[in-house]
Amino acid sequence: MFVALIARDKPGALEIRKANRDRHLAYIEETGKVVQAGPLIVDGDMAGSLVILEVADLAEAEDWAANDPYKHAGLFGDVELIEWKKVIG
Repeated sequence: MFVALIARDKPGALEIRKANRDRHLAYIEETGKVVQAGPLIVDGDMAGSLVILEVADLAEAEDWAANDPYKHAGLFGDVELIEWKKVIG
C-alpha cells in the first residue's frame, strides 16, 4: 500500500531542516520504502515534507515516520499519515 506523509515544519525551523537534511536523505536511501519525496515550499523556502511510502500497512509507515531523522531533530510541527492511491504517474 502507499501512504502519504505530509509534514509541516515548526515556524522558524529552516536551519534545523538544513542541518539534518543529509541524515534524512540517507535514511530515505537506507530504508528503500520511499517512492517519491520532496519539500513543501512556502514563500520560496522549504517548510515541510511530502513523502510517499510503499509499505505493508499503516503501522510500518508510522514506524518509518518515528525513525526519520527530521522527527528526531524536532523539525515538524505536525505530521499526517494517510493511505494514498496512485492514479496518475
